[in-house]
Parts: sequence; C-alpha cells; structure tokens
Amino acid sequence: MHDLIILIISCALLGCVVGFLAGLLGIGGGLIIVPVLSSLLVYFNVVAVDHVLVIAIATSLASILFTSTSSALAHHKNQNVPWEIAPWVMSGVGLGALISGFAASLIPEQLLRIVFAISVVFIAARMVLSARDKPVAVKPMPSGPIIGAISAVMGGLSGLIGIGGGALIVPLLHYFSVDIKKAIGCAAACGIVIALFGSMGYISAGWQVTDLQHGFAGFVYLPALLGIVITSWFMAPIGAKATHYLPVSTIKKVFAVLLIIIALKMVFS
Repeated sequence: MHDLIILIISCALLGCVVGFLAGLLGIGGGLIIVPVLSSLLVYFNVVAVDHVLVIAIATSLASILFTSTSSALAHHKNQNVPWEIAPWVMSGVGLGALISGFAASLIPEQLLRIVFAISVVFIAARMVLSARDKPVAVKPMPSGPIIGAISAVMGGLSGLIGIGGGALIVPLLHYFSVDIKKAIGCAAACGIVIALFGSMGYISAGWQVTDLQHGFAGFVYLPALLGIVITSWFMAPIGAKATHYLPVSTIKKVFAVLLIIIALKMVFS
C-alpha cells in the first residue's frame, strides 16, 4: 500500500508537467508519460516487463482523454480551435487511433519500443527544422477527405506510441499555413478523439491478458491514471493561457527542445 501511494504521488507530479505542456503546446503529454511511467512501473514492480510499455502507452492515452479535454475547452474559449477544418482532422485521427489500439497488443515489446523511439526522433528533427524555417509561400489546405486520410495515418501512429497527436498534427497544419496557435488548438481537440478511440482499443485488447487483474481496466493501469489526471486537468488551462504571452518562435523552440530530450532518452535508455 505504501508503494502504491508513492506511485500515485509520483504520477500526480508527472501530471503537473504534462498538463501544462498539453495546454502550452497542444500535446497530450504522451511523449513524456510513456517513458516516465514505464520506469515507474518497473521500479515499483507493478507488472511483468513484457507488458510494461503497452501498459504505459494505454494509460498515457487514457490520461490524455482528460488533459486534452481540459486543454481543448481552454483553447475553444480563446477561439483557437479552427472548427472549419477540425471535424475532418478529428474523424481521421479517431479512425486511425481505434485501429492502433488493437494492433499494438499484437506487436512485440521490443519492436514497439523501436517504433516509439524512431517516431520521437523523427518528430524532434521535424520540429527543429521547422523552428529554423524562414517564412514561405502560403500552402493551400487540401480537401476535407484528403486531410482526413492524412490525419488517419497520424492518428494511427499517435495511438500506437501513446501520444495525443499534437507532435504530428501541429507541424502538419502549420505546414498548410494554419496559424500556430490555431494548429495547437486543433491538436488539443484531436487529442480527445485519439485518446478516446485509442483507449477503447487498448482496454478491449487488454481483457484477453489473464495476468492483469487488480487495478487494471484492460491495459490501462487505474492508480497511475488517477495520479496523472488529478493534476493535469487543472494545469492544462494554465498552459493554454500561456500561449498568449509567448511569441510563436518561442513556442516552436520549446516544442523542438522538448522532443529532442525525450528522443535521446528513448534511444539511449
């Protein structure tokens, strides 16, 4: 019981960080939750090592459902969600995330870890280059079905590695000349859909694993989820408000540096 309380407190501190980042950068926090929670699950001997990463990913997605909702509401209040394109993007990412929830349970642990690390390295590299980009000509937004199809791929990858999708959706929308603040707001709204459908897939797939019993809903570890959510929900609006006080270039650099740190952690740990 003592270890369980410490675990929940540790997850609450983690929730403070990811909640603020969810609001500030439009990410659900999975890029931080997955490696940190994996380490906590191993340290407290919660589950067999074979299931650690997929449980961290599933729990990350479940927590993102709450942080993204809080963040999206704050961005909507600040008129930072572009609802003219958001439905297409949200539909695409939802479909991709649902499929990924079932697929992840069939992928070997080591392969899933490699996919996570490579994805984070790619995201980090893209954001570093984006932070240095000079202004370019306006690129027209594709038609609804096309942006929906692209979003489905990103939703699938986001669900597979346990992130809310902001790390992929923000640079995509910004590439098509969507204002960075509105891209972040749209990503926050998409995080709700990714987390909801991705979690459904992980919970359904996890029911088939017999050695996950007390404290689990499928692959979602409920005590860790509780710890993350009780603080991240309140920190997300603070991060969203901070976007109005930071210049665009600063937001992009913070995003890039964050992803580089996480990428190095996953590659060399």
